[in-house]
Amino acid sequence: MKGSRALLKMLEDKGVGTMFGYPGGQVIPIFDEILNSTVRHVLVRHEQCAAHMADGYARASGRPGVCLATSGPGATNLVTGVATAFADSVPMIVLTGQVATRVLGMGAFQEVDAFSLMMPVTKYNYRVLDLQMLPEAVSRGWDIALSGRQGPVHIDLPVDAINSEIDESLLSRKFDPVEVNEDISKLPYAISLIGKAQRPLIIAGGGVISSNSSNELIQLAELIQAPVIMPLMGLGSIPADHPLSFGSMGMHGKMCTLNALKEADLVIAIGTRFSDRSHSAHNQMSQKCKVIQIDIDRVEFNKHSQTAVNILADAKKAMNLIIMQLKQYRASAVWNERAKELKKRCSCDFIDDPTYPISPRRVMAEINKILDDDMIITTDVGQNQMWAMHHLKIRHPRQLISSGGMGTMGFGLPSAMGAKVARPDKKVMTITGDGGLLMVIQELATAVAEDINVVICLMNNGWLGMVKQWQKLFWNERYSGTSLYQSNPDFVKLAESFGAKGIRVERPSEIGKAFKEAFASDKVCLVDMMIDQNEAVLPMLPPNPTLPIIKGNCPF
Repeated sequence: MKGSRALLKMLEDKGVGTMFGYPGGQVIPIFDEILNSTVRHVLVRHEQCAAHMADGYARASGRPGVCLATSGPGATNLVTGVATAFADSVPMIVLTGQVATRVLGMGAFQEVDAFSLMMPVTKYNYRVLDLQMLPEAVSRGWDIALSGRQGPVHIDLPVDAINSEIDESLLSRKFDPVEVNEDISKLPYAISLIGKAQRPLIIAGGGVISSNSSNELIQLAELIQAPVIMPLMGLGSIPADHPLSFGSMGMHGKMCTLNALKEADLVIAIGTRFSDRSHSAHNQMSQKCKVIQIDIDRVEFNKHSQTAVNILADAKKAMNLIIMQLKQYRASAVWNERAKELKKRCSCDFIDDPTYPISPRRVMAEINKILDDDMIITTDVGQNQMWAMHHLKIRHPRQLISSGGMGTMGFGLPSAMGAKVARPDKKVMTITGDGGLLMVIQELATAVAEDINVVICLMNNGWLGMVKQWQKLFWNERYSGTSLYQSNPDFVKLAESFGAKGIRVERPSEIGKAFKEAFASDKVCLVDMMIDQNEAVLPMLPPNPTLPIIKGNCPF
């Protein structure tokens, strides 16, 4: 069997129904075989967006997304999207074409060392110099992407290798399972700490979602009556309307999460990285607080000085073991009442305001009115992302998709398209800003051509809003390189030029009607929200620990 056909057959056998990519000389053999394959190819308009679409597909479905690009600039254009997935532990199979093995290292046309280039932003790399390596690269690479801490796996495919022949019987070779190291030896100590705790609190990160352990999280939280706070990546691990859900934490999180964290005497951190956006000088725990950290990757341990016990294990397995041994636990009524008080004081629900311009918080309130179990939201990066994190009532895992660790502008639209391909039964909306959308606006052509009907909620304030906010608060209002409004296009006309639907919203009273019209249109639809240029994302924990917390109108 020809190598290009063998590649697609192995992907078909893995259940891959869609790949996202862009052709070029070194991958023409693969594209030729796609014509006879059951794998659907979505032709993107830029390779970075192929990776973002595969990323959104993986986050929405829990299965690896697949993207494909040619050698040289095709591979380099993929890197940003691959790095975005790597930062958030998203499983992907990244395929790149490569020049023929006989000219590797000779500066051939469109040659780049993709193997080395991808190494820092992937979990594992293969270069198929001999086609006999292909079964291992695909089969074992697939398992590596999904095992332990998930992540992208890159396979570099020289054109002469994929044009050669392989014995079809080799495609069904079995490989040893990927070993995942675990260490639960400290579990008894962790159980004893929970038994003694008077004010327990849980931090639920993205690892809860990727390990499909939301039910175990809720069981554990209810058993010990622990408030649950979440960094961006953990939103949806417990329903927003659950009494123990305190919502988002970190630089732009809720003040109730900050105060609960400061008052806790035990923190159970599950699948979270303690990054600088969620753990800083402003939200340090009490010196008497102990930490139990559960993670599948030991590199995330000991990023702060208070860890009492580390449990290296899958989150679902670890929580089940803890729950089994805590049947006699007696929750503190005093802490339960205090937690209720903290949450009650942190009511950020938007009060109806008919005035112009449109408040971004009003937009989020209107989205909450239509946000049901059949909707997936993706976000771009910046103020739009933080407003969504702070205000949306996310109820389920994989309902909110966002770029956390890398913070990649342009992620919103293509990730929404990937999510829609993965879950065509769902309504999909992306919340984006004018800066982020303009980075990937060409993908409206892909969405229209492929009937990937997503709704784009454009938070249009004419600025690179988050950078402007920093310049206003910390750089004496010296605005440099952040103004967009003088040269922004007419986004409604631009959407229509691609064959999509466009709706402009200039008054708060028009928001709900516009969303209803957008979803009813059964088309790709851009809703251009003309929001207040001056509204900031607050509260905000300043990066400088000597500066006070900027609370805005928060009652705390």
